[in-house]
Amino acid sequence: MRLGIDFGTTRTVVASVDRGNYPIVSFDAPDGGVFDWFPSLLAQRGKQRLYGWEAWARQGEDEWTIVRSLKRVLEDAGPNTILRIGDEPIAVSDALFGMALALRGALMEQSNLRAKPGEKLEVMLGAPANANSNQRFLTAEAFRAAGFDVLGLLNEPSAASLEYNHKNKAAGRILVYDLGGGTFDASLVEVDDPIHTVIASEGISTLGGDDFDEILADLALEAAGIDDLARDALTQVEVFRLHEECRVRKESLHPNTRRLAIDLECVRDGWGSISVPVADYYDRCRPLMEETVRLVEDMLSAHVGAGIDALYVTGGGSELPLVSRVLRETFGRGVKRSAYTRSATAIGLAIQADAQAGYVLREKFTRFFGVWREGEAGRIVVFDPLFPKGMPLPAPDELPHTIVREYASAHNIGHFRYLESSALEDGGRPAGDIAIWDEILFPFDPALREEKDLSRMPVMRSDAADPQRIEECYSCDGSGSVHVTIRNLTADYERGYRLGRWAAREEAVVPAKRKKKGAKS
Repeated sequence: MRLGIDFGTTRTVVASVDRGNYPIVSFDAPDGGVFDWFPSLLAQRGKQRLYGWEAWARQGEDEWTIVRSLKRVLEDAGPNTILRIGDEPIAVSDALFGMALALRGALMEQSNLRAKPGEKLEVMLGAPANANSNQRFLTAEAFRAAGFDVLGLLNEPSAASLEYNHKNKAAGRILVYDLGGGTFDASLVEVDDPIHTVIASEGISTLGGDDFDEILADLALEAAGIDDLARDALTQVEVFRLHEECRVRKESLHPNTRRLAIDLECVRDGWGSISVPVADYYDRCRPLMEETVRLVEDMLSAHVGAGIDALYVTGGGSELPLVSRVLRETFGRGVKRSAYTRSATAIGLAIQADAQAGYVLREKFTRFFGVWREGEAGRIVVFDPLFPKGMPLPAPDELPHTIVREYASAHNIGHFRYLESSALEDGGRPAGDIAIWDEILFPFDPALREEKDLSRMPVMRSDAADPQRIEECYSCDGSGSVHVTIRNLTADYERGYRLGRWAAREEAVVPAKRKKKGAKS
């Protein structure tokens, strides 16, 4: 059985492949309700940990800490990153695995999927357009470990373009505007049925519907006269309740709503209920909307002649009436809001998973990926961009892209420092959104080939390493994941690495109250 899984910041949506149709999977909740999504929630009490619907059922209980927006942690996380919930630590990779395992259990036992026991679940996963290689790896590995057969990863707005064309059968250029719960992504896609070619993709990894919830929460607390001291004293449970109340009220908005009633009594006894003018709420939200519009305009202006035939709006965050209003103010009548804002990505992922659908999607590498190297005999450091932003990714039936660097070593140990960036300056230095990866140490000196911990040894020029020929072979697959094999050709040994943030020691991530947009650190 083949599925498309849109692992969302607050909700995970699944679509199945059924003889040319792509129905959304519905789930049975503990309270007897039926929902077309699975909650991306983690709940913890002491050492007890629950996920999904079981976590959802605990959200009103004071002794449980509820973690939402786990997906947002991934941007700066690695397999050894620690998520601290109260006093209990958990590796982010373990938390993702637990979430994926709970989803698989719900699909098999608490959904309308009708999967047979032991039946293979082949899945196409979504990833934010601006997701780095590390985030893609963590997501894929968690689902593999949970028993899914991962067919690949696809950028979320690119998947939505497949859903759009499947429904409309329209050729031309589509700009997919995907505002989800925690991230904003945009992709410019050229459609020449059945070929979909991604011209460009950009995103903001820290902007989404969650931020609109926080803005409404701030307004509600201001209206109730709750001072900063009382706000800072809120527990994680109370913050969760506040944001959930604001999310529910936000999702009840329609274009003619004038005021929003917020029940703060559910946050803390005695706080009562207040009313927030929708106009004030929209005024606070508009700067975030304008940030997304600037990104779209910059992306279009960077591609000369990149006019669009439609601007397709998807994502749960786009249901806020202000979103359509601002987009129409900027882009006119060409704005088309999906009838499946929360499920368009999952449907597109299922279409991509369906070998019989006949669509071909040509994705591109979304960032510059490279390594720092010494230049001018060690006098300067230069950036070597190994894979350029915009490089077409290989199709599922194609071999990975490879690039090779070969040279004579001068040091006893090779010190490789990798990074990804959203832009390069004129001099070739990384700029814009930069993700700094941790370092790889490789023994150039054959005498060190069996050394397990090279970090204890100084990097120095070495006569023993001087005659050694070194080869770096990099490969990039269709999901944008990067691997490298470093070989000592002279002494005939090698080590392989999957590139990302693999540090053994990382600061714990505490999923508590996030700072307001624009707040100083």
